[in-house]
Amino acid sequence: MKMESKILIDNPFVVGKYISDEYFCDRLEETKTLIKHIENGRNVALISQRRIGKSGLIEHTFSRKQIESRYYTFFIDIYGTRSFAEFIYILGRGIFEQLKTRNKKFREQFFRIVRSLKVGFSFDSATALPSFDLSLGDVSSPDVTLDEIFEYIDSADKPCVIAFDEFQQIANYPDGERVEALLRTKIQHCKNAQFIFAGSKRHLMAKMFMSATKPFYQSVLTMGLTPIPYQSYLKFAQEKFRVYDKLVSDDVVEKVYNLFDGTSWYVQMMMNELFALTPRGEKCDVDKIEYAFANVVGSQDMAFRELMDRIPAKQKQLLLAIAKDGDAKSITSGAFIKKHRLLSASSIQVAAKALLNEDIITQENGAYRVYDYFFAEWIRGNF
Repeated sequence: MKMESKILIDNPFVVGKYISDEYFCDRLEETKTLIKHIENGRNVALISQRRIGKSGLIEHTFSRKQIESRYYTFFIDIYGTRSFAEFIYILGRGIFEQLKTRNKKFREQFFRIVRSLKVGFSFDSATALPSFDLSLGDVSSPDVTLDEIFEYIDSADKPCVIAFDEFQQIANYPDGERVEALLRTKIQHCKNAQFIFAGSKRHLMAKMFMSATKPFYQSVLTMGLTPIPYQSYLKFAQEKFRVYDKLVSDDVVEKVYNLFDGTSWYVQMMMNELFALTPRGEKCDVDKIEYAFANVVGSQDMAFRELMDRIPAKQKQLLLAIAKDGDAKSITSGAFIKKHRLLSASSIQVAAKALLNEDIITQENGAYRVYDYFFAEWIRGNF
């Protein structure tokens, strides 16, 4: 059911979740494009950097009337999965949790068709709704359960749209190539659903969908996301402040936007903190930015310390060097090695590959930087 905002929430700069259209900024053209692809039966690979707003765009699209009224929609986040069994567990759980308050007939049909997971369901005495009571160990036959789930999707009385978030994870499974081929076959023969494959590891997603040797080659249309245009975000931010009897200067929004290259999650996080620091009836000026930045970074101090403790020594040395440079170019050059007192070019290449694989650093236009802007600031302040 589409959520409508009837009352104001405490802070309109929502971070990490989709609330409603009222708290969602722009993406008008992207939403139209995604709706067009869904309505015309096209599978889509949505590929862009992390925290730019892929998940929000998908959930926003799913909440549009023309999609909500005509399709069953499912959003399945597989970011934390490490095996095919985990994938099946998350898929089964995700489908069930998202349909249990919808069509009763469709819900009951899930029990009849997905028989290999039947042991995992019970009824909540408080709500009288079924609950998903399953552990990963109960997924004993992932291939069988996958067959049943696709049979169930094909039996629905409305077409389905299934979005997989961080889809590139399956490439890292022990049997990743087999899983890719199996899913491609199931999806190819599924007559009652379209699929959205969202991913942030662009090199892996490109390989999965654009390499002629891979099962998903030429099976999708691709979409990318760029930052929300500054003027659109400026209008959004100032309107949200105004609704709460507050003001924010153009300079504040522009500086915050540029600090994070317009990357939605970081911009929203900073604006959330700046909004919290601004009393009603007052104006947020640039003098609050440094304090807000310190607050946000400080709030993640423990998490950053734990992350740093897990990084091996050689990777840590390279990470510190990249953080200090901001945008580090030619990291295997003699000048970079000498400047940061690193070891050899070969050890840097090994460390960089490991940091890239863990999404701790990213590479764009020939330069490396720490993926998380707040983590980069924390490193510069502590080392």
